[in-house]
Amino acid sequence: MNKVYFPNTNGLDITLAGLINFPTNFDENKRYPAIVVSHPGGGVKEQTAGTYAKKLAEQGFIALAYDASYQGESTGSPRQLENPHVRTEDVSAVIDYLTTLEYVDSDRIGAMGICAGAGYTANAAINDRRIKAVGTVSMVNIGQMFRNGWDNNVKDSDAIPFLEAGSGARTADASGSEPATIPMAPMKEEDAPNEELRQAWEYYHTDRAAYCTAPGFATARSLTQIIAYDAFFKAEAFLTQPLLTVVGSNAGSKWMSDDLMVRAASNDKQMYVVDGANHMDLYDGESPIAEAIGVLAPFFQRTL
Repeated sequence: MNKVYFPNTNGLDITLAGLINFPTNFDENKRYPAIVVSHPGGGVKEQTAGTYAKKLAEQGFIALAYDASYQGESTGSPRQLENPHVRTEDVSAVIDYLTTLEYVDSDRIGAMGICAGAGYTANAAINDRRIKAVGTVSMVNIGQMFRNGWDNNVKDSDAIPFLEAGSGARTADASGSEPATIPMAPMKEEDAPNEELRQAWEYYHTDRAAYCTAPGFATARSLTQIIAYDAFFKAEAFLTQPLLTVVGSNAGSKWMSDDLMVRAASNDKQMYVVDGANHMDLYDGESPIAEAIGVLAPFFQRTL
């Protein structure tokens, strides 16, 4: 595994930081299939994205987990901006970099992500035909989650106050005020509305998986980009690549994977359900991850 830095070539003047994982007995004179691995909202490459990248490399792939623009070790200001459009473009920027590596077969590049990173991956595949196969784990369409709630029980129109809050935050930012923030997962244990999201707090804010570059929040101004964003926009026309969604049977977020399975145009699409797992179990649960890799690796081996 090597740490790498490369420019985001989408005109943002940002340098992305990544961890590139190599297969066993890697030979730089050979060409390998590659997989881009995108982290959850609020996460960084050293957490679950890095775990999946390492395990995919063990299965023969070049696997690159990276920090999103404005987050982790990647550059960009304001810090902790969660702009879904930029995060989608980040996936393509990583592919730009991979195509410059002689040991990567540019015709065999796949992409996967966890949570919001999975939604961004799906959106990138709609736009970028270099992505030949798409894998998702505990997928979240971040726009749907913020406007419709974790359990899909909020109407779109009820999310207007979030747009107003984001707009107000941008005005405050412009005046030089300290940027307001929003939690990407519960910031305190007592803020969690259920056990699944209590585990999200535990993952990001305790020794379970806390990391120094992952504060667990985003700038409030991000709401003006998040609320109206649809990671699956035009999936019914353009998401034609092979698709595998992996989701826990007890995941509150499962409805978003269900939605993509209906909307995606792909003729080669499959959902794999990890029985008894919730959303967070697939981040770092040893057995659920092993089960997920057990279907993701053969899927990418078949499609790349």
